This record gives sequence, C-alpha cells and structure tokens, in this order.
Amino acid sequence: MKVAHLILTYTNPKLTERLIKRLSHPEFDFYIHVDKKFSIKPYLYLQQYPNVFLVHNREDVRWAGYNTIKATFKCIKEIASTGIKYDYINFISGQDYPTKSPEYMLDFLTRNQGKEFIEFESIQDDWLEALPRITRYHFANFTFKGRYRLERLINIFTPKRKLPEDLKPYGKSMFWILSIDCAKYVVDYVESKPHLERFFLFTWGSDEFVFQTVLMNSDYKDKLVNNDYRYIDWSAGGSHPKTLTIKDFAALKNTDDLFARKFSVDADSKLLDMLDEL
Repeated sequence: MKVAHLILTYTNPKLTERLIKRLSHPEFDFYIHVDKKFSIKPYLYLQQYPNVFLVHNREDVRWAGYNTIKATFKCIKEIASTGIKYDYINFISGQDYPTKSPEYMLDFLTRNQGKEFIEFESIQDDWLEALPRITRYHFANFTFKGRYRLERLINIFTPKRKLPEDLKPYGKSMFWILSIDCAKYVVDYVESKPHLERFFLFTWGSDEFVFQTVLMNSDYKDKLVNNDYRYIDWSAGGSHPKTLTIKDFAALKNTDDLFARKFSVDADSKLLDMLDEL
C-alpha cells in the first residue's frame, strides 16, 4: 500500500515539518504545494527528509476561487508523472494533523482498498444554500477593481447558470482520500471539456464541489464512501472552522477520523504533543 500525501499550504513550515515527521513511514510520500504568492524558500529545508517532494508547477491559490482546483490538478498530474504506483492520494492542508498512527492508516486503507473516500451531498436537494455558488456568476478567482459591483450587475441581467454536460451538482468538504486513478479521472474529465472549466471559473468555492460533482456523475459513484475521515469543528460559525485547542483533546482522542483540522503551532502546541503521545 503506497500513499502520496498531498499538502496544500502557505502557513507555518514548522507545522508541515511536524506533520511529516508524525506520518513518517516507508510507504508514505509527501508532496508539498506552496501557494505561489508566497516564497518557497522557507520550505526548501523540508527536502532533507526522505520521501518529501516540493511541487514545482505551483499555482497562485485564491480563496474560494477556481485556482484552488487548478493547483490540485497540477499536483495530481505531477504525482502521476513520477511513475510511482501509488494506491491512494490523501489530500490535506498545512493546518491538518493526524489523529492516528501511520500503521493504523495503512491497515485502514488496505482493508478498504477499492473504495474512495470523499464527503458529498446533493446541492439541489440537501445543500441548498450552496446552490447560488453555481447558479450565479462569481469573480472570486479575480482581483480587479470593481469586481463586486460588476458581479452584482451581471447577476441582475443574466439568467441563472446551469451546469454543462447535464451534471447534477454535489459537494461538501474539499479534502479527500482517492485512488490515483480516480483522482486522475476528475482531472482528465474537466480538462478535456474547456466549456466546463470556463463554467467552474465563475463559481464560488469550486474546491468544495468539483470533485464530488464529477465523481457522483460517473461510474465511480458506487465506490464512493461518504466520509473523508476528517475531524473538523464548525461550531465557531462562519466560513472557517475552529482552530483546535487542548480543550478538544478528548474528542480527538475518541474520534474514528484519521486527520483533524485546523491546528496552529502558535495557538496550542501542547495539543500536538498530546496527540503524538497517543
């Protein structure tokens, strides 16, 4: 069982280093994508560790913009181009941390080989508040002056947008554990349809529905497990999860999830110490 851990980050490289050391195992490789807006120099030292690779073809990631998907696609293609026969790609951020040991994860994935792990929910039937992300025009991927005013005007005078290819929209969390063939399928499907890429470019938060939408409208549908095995606390409200502290240790100790987010070394490094001791 060979696993590529794909880490999208721009935050503290020391937290990424700690994550890598915690997950160190001969069957685990690490591919680190540093947001192109930030210097890669603080991360170069991580290459001293075995099985650590910095993604070369970086993307300028925009929060809620399509560039996050473009970055993910670039990483998947770079991982595939190595020729290493990975069984799974595990997609995480630089503020994630494992709640289980590498041996536990490998055993879990070996027992469940053939399954794909990603959260999904019908946007049309259940996650209705996400529907305007698709049916309205959004310029989250752009930074020009006056973009919000233009966005409002366009949505006043244009009809609601509809997904091309007669796709039914699904979405939820941006993180997943997918076989490399499954991840490549999503990349190939979207990139082979320029009109679909253009549609996604003018959506909001596409990283939370592109993979789900493509896979739930494909032959992979029956292989999907509706769970990404991430512990995330949304109790703080808003569009960002709570930063976990030592008060969350009991919940993390008892969870069946493989990872949790989000963490900050500055906020509570003691919590990471306690997780390491489990």
